Amino acid sequence: MNLTLSVDEEIVERARDAARQQGTSLNALIRQYLESLAGRRTGAELARELARQWKQHSGRSGKTRARREDAYAGRVR
Repeated sequence: MNLTLSVDEEIVERARDAARQQGTSLNALIRQYLESLAGRRTGAELARELARQWKQHSGRSGKTRARREDAYAGRVR
């Protein structure tokens, strides 16, 4: 289904920039948002999103190492 929206040009440009930074298109970004809003994301879509998140974040918290006891006590920031 095609959908036509009226959106301020400046907002569209900023949204395109945000999509580009995420390695996707504005169309895909809007589709993902609407799917998540409607609660219709498939397992494959969720897997792709998770893979994208993994690529964006290294999982490292810097040079410091947390001790297990501190983590369990909620003292790790």
